[in-house]
Amino acid sequence: MMHPHSGPEVVRPFGPDELAALIEERVKRSGTSFYWGMRVLGSERRRAAYAIYAFCREVDDIADDEGIEPDERRRRLESWRAEVGRIYDGGATHPIAQALAGPAVLYGLAREDLLAVIDGVAMDIGDEVIRPSLALLDLYCDRVACAVGRLSVRAFGPWIPECDRVAASLGRALQLTNILRDVEEDAGMGRLYLPDELLTAYGIRDNDPKAILLHPALTLVQRDLAAMARRHFAEAEQAMAACPKRTMRPASLMRATYQAILDRLEARAWSRGAPRVGLPAALKLWYAVRHGLIPM
Repeated sequence: MMHPHSGPEVVRPFGPDELAALIEERVKRSGTSFYWGMRVLGSERRRAAYAIYAFCREVDDIADDEGIEPDERRRRLESWRAEVGRIYDGGATHPIAQALAGPAVLYGLAREDLLAVIDGVAMDIGDEVIRPSLALLDLYCDRVACAVGRLSVRAFGPWIPECDRVAASLGRALQLTNILRDVEEDAGMGRLYLPDELLTAYGIRDNDPKAILLHPALTLVQRDLAAMARRHFAEAEQAMAACPKRTMRPASLMRATYQAILDRLEARAWSRGAPRVGLPAALKLWYAVRHGLIPM
């Protein structure tokens, strides 16, 4: 059994089918809207995509677990750094790490990208992500989103260098959209990812995330950050055109879904206290059909 958020522990080896079923159940239980996007992949690539997602979710949940002290969260992330090493050395102990071992060799998943995800999650513990500089925000996006993209495009299909351009642009677009959607929720956890340069430009001097939420100029910051996300979406679309269409189908669904979320955020003019923006199930299904992930 996997014990969420506890960090790797010594467990018995799983058979390939048993391990695959365990990881798929972990992905389904997460409720991710991209589950069906990954389902369209062939068996080996689907297992790789599930393992990548499960790894990212596992380490991300450690940072978000407010039931444990920050030092313990850091310790658990450190245990995952060691486990990443074991993925490549043939001694993985955690089921998710065991599930990643095969794809790491088969698809050339970079150890540095797995470690980058952990480094990005570690930034959420502490005060690094309270009005970070644009440069620090970009580093954060590269670690928690673009690194995931670099791993994922190798699982999605045959890799060419342009696929990493997609990962770079789309990762930033998705993460900035997440930041804009979750600004109130993040502030409740003492986080504020809006960049210092934009906040300063509009006269917002506070360091308290909850106080910043009340500033009348906040919507101007959100508007400018949304424009940055739009530019990254456009760059991602351009890069996708140079990649095999079949390989890009899951990424295309992600782009369409998150652009729609950004559209809705802008349409409601960044209103505070409103329900978290999501998409109706019927619309998600339409996007999946439109991008060839579910046949008509």
